[in-house]
Amino acid sequence: MTRLASDHTASPLIFELGQDGRANRYVDAGAPLSDFLPKDTLREELPLPDNTELDVVRHFTRLSQRTFGIDVGFYPLGSCTMKYNPRVNDAMASLPGMRDLHPYAPDELAQGALQVMYELERTFCSLFGMAAFSLNPSAGAHAELAALLIAKAYFKDRGQTHRNKVIVPDTAHGTNPASAAMCGFKVISLKSDERGRVSVEELKKVLGPDTAVCMMTNPNTLGLFEDHIHEIAKAVHDVGGLMYYDGANANALMGNARPGDMGFDLMHLNTHKTFTIPHGGGGAGHGPVGVAAHLVEFLPAPYVRARPKNDGGAHAAPSDKLEFYLDFDMPKSIGPMRSFWSNFAHAVRALAYIYANGAEGLTRVSQLAVLNANYIRVKVREFLETPYDEICRHEFVASAQELKKETGVRALDIAKALLDRGFMAPTMYFPLIVPECLMIEPTETESKETLDAFIAALREIVQTAKSNPEAILAAPQYTVVGRLDETRAARQPDLRWPGH
Repeated sequence: MTRLASDHTASPLIFELGQDGRANRYVDAGAPLSDFLPKDTLREELPLPDNTELDVVRHFTRLSQRTFGIDVGFYPLGSCTMKYNPRVNDAMASLPGMRDLHPYAPDELAQGALQVMYELERTFCSLFGMAAFSLNPSAGAHAELAALLIAKAYFKDRGQTHRNKVIVPDTAHGTNPASAAMCGFKVISLKSDERGRVSVEELKKVLGPDTAVCMMTNPNTLGLFEDHIHEIAKAVHDVGGLMYYDGANANALMGNARPGDMGFDLMHLNTHKTFTIPHGGGGAGHGPVGVAAHLVEFLPAPYVRARPKNDGGAHAAPSDKLEFYLDFDMPKSIGPMRSFWSNFAHAVRALAYIYANGAEGLTRVSQLAVLNANYIRVKVREFLETPYDEICRHEFVASAQELKKETGVRALDIAKALLDRGFMAPTMYFPLIVPECLMIEPTETESKETLDAFIAALREIVQTAKSNPEAILAAPQYTVVGRLDETRAARQPDLRWPGH
């Protein structure tokens, strides 16, 4: 019997558990499976084992306990991948009226759901200075694609199809060039200056009549605020281009600054990063796309609107005076980006989070995220290089370059050693302009005790690397799966049970 080499309990794999005749005693073993399962789901060639219910429950429970999540420990890649989702948000999304509503329900029977979408969209507009948002896209990169399709439709409508260049700074998010290329644009990469920011002078050198969009993240992926953003936006607008804001780092400025006020024409939000919806594990995402007034007509259709009710009454609540509806009459729309209208359950979660915090609370969220990141940064610079050693926003970058030269221990090794100490690894080797990069992003929800424990673990790893580097190079040693041959895993992945 084959067992998992690193499984301390030596429990066999599910396919190696069980034997003929060992079945659930609550089900008549002599009855055909078609009595319990739809016939079109049954396959004679599928070799499933006979197991008791207890063994199956224990197996899958054991597997779930091997998974690292925000409920288990600290995620120093924070809002980028795993920001805490308050359970009350899940409760709201699971209310029967929200959960069970069919997406084809007529508008008059879906007023509550449409109101959720309308109020969320209006809130996003207020928070980020946009004229309108579409909740249609399914994820951040999906919304990037939508924004660039909107830009393409806008220029086509104006007879400016010659605008085919998209400028992407090297501190932008990694999906930006891919989204631009998918829309048929030519990507122009722009190097950062010595301050880790976009140089207005260098930008002007690549601007011209063929410029379509400048895609920026502010603060950028170094965690630095682009303090010349108004000059940058003016330069792009002066040549007729559009400014696009990648909202992946909106957790750093929500309630404190608005992209619309900075001169951005288009933007997206990752609601898992800023408004706590669940993320990861391949689940459905949510990426609203926002636009300035001159681009509203190009948004994905349908768009949720409100109009006065005829029978609202003088004393009715404001929402009772409105009738909500899906507007499909958008002839210049780029069309739907996905089936149905949005990932509605995530819209409910995001609105619940907004209502729970209120305007002051959302501002405080960003302030605490910035505070936590700077607290770690100041502590970490005592033992790791911090290439841009200044006040950051909600994230900062450290570098293991000097440690690698001294000991051979890389950023990757530090990340693996963190797993042994009960912490998820931070983002590694991104942004690419920082060698041996560790991008650390704590979010606002982590306590000082958690941050101190993480800092202590990093410090101990660096000290061990200097005194006994082999101990770090062999990590992780105490996780369910030990050190892997990453090259072989990438080129020859083992994705199937060998017995099948």
